[in-house]
Amino acid sequence: MSEKKKKKRKIGYFLIGEWMKEDFVIKQSKFLVWIAFLFTIFISNDYSFQQNMKHIEVLKDSLEHVSNENLILATKLTYASRQSQIESMLKARNIDLVTPKQPAFVINK
Repeated sequence: MSEKKKKKRKIGYFLIGEWMKEDFVIKQSKFLVWIAFLFTIFISNDYSFQQNMKHIEVLKDSLEHVSNENLILATKLTYASRQSQIESMLKARNIDLVTPKQPAFVINK
């Protein structure tokens, strides 16, 4: 076995970076840099996508909470604006307003 082949089999050959001196690696260095660049773009795209999905989930939860709160407030407002509720609030606060006995009329010009 030649000295060069023995050298390639050692773990230190890879750890130290001797393999980067090989002719194949030197000839294909531009291609390898391009592949590394594409991997970096792919990984950053994936990370950005995951962050956007988390943000969308938070917004969905917030929307559901606000929607439920809106429904509760609309129900309370509808209940409080009933004529019977308004009359009972006026009596509780001793305000002397009464419901008119005659309906409203329109003034014609």
